[in-house]
Amino acid sequence: MGMPITVEVVDSSDSALLSSTFNYFHEIDERYSTYKDSSEISQINHGLPKTQWSTEMQEIMRLCEETKQETDSYFDVEHSGKLDPSGLVKGWSIWQAAQKLLKAGAADFYIEAGGDIQSNGVNSEGKPWLVGIRNPFNTDETIKTVRLNGKGIATSGTYIRGQHIYNPHAPEKPPRGVQSITLIAANVYEADRFATAAFAMGKAGIMFIEKQPGLEGYMIDDAGIATYTSGFNEYVYA
Repeated sequence: MGMPITVEVVDSSDSALLSSTFNYFHEIDERYSTYKDSSEISQINHGLPKTQWSTEMQEIMRLCEETKQETDSYFDVEHSGKLDPSGLVKGWSIWQAAQKLLKAGAADFYIEAGGDIQSNGVNSEGKPWLVGIRNPFNTDETIKTVRLNGKGIATSGTYIRGQHIYNPHAPEKPPRGVQSITLIAANVYEADRFATAAFAMGKAGIMFIEKQPGLEGYMIDDAGIATYTSGFNEYVYA
């Protein structure tokens, strides 16, 4: 879906694990890419009836509706009459890929797609995976480094892909006040879906995250000021 993917498996040299993981992401792209006329989501947006949707697509749409309800409708996959569930599918597919690696026997690995990450175990040095949070005003600079310890992390912002997140309550006005918001959660699926919604909320997003159990966040506003949740420091390495 137009995003770079990195997979590192530390405790196995079996190239089939990497091949199967990338094949899985190709399958996800073929089903959910809004840039491909042949994808299922594109066919749905061209009128494919619900009775012909795949079981997986029906489940994804159920999860999207669930997320919409949990975020006061700030997460909404319908825009201008079209459906685009990629704000949920990205994190969900990374999490699914991680589960496949675990079932295949891998224990120490890292999956990153478009800046969203799921880790497990330790890195090649036997230490917890470390992830840097970029400065949205200077993407060559890392402003915080966090230990994941098997958690998932996701960042929403406009500094890489431009304006692609909107406020469903005011769709004619792009979210203002925030450059990026990074969330850490039990898994990347939870981090990704709530990061999208929190960014759409603008500066109020970090307070919304503060109230959510199991979520920690780090927000950078338009003035370059960082605000973070009360438990975020638990993950900070540097």
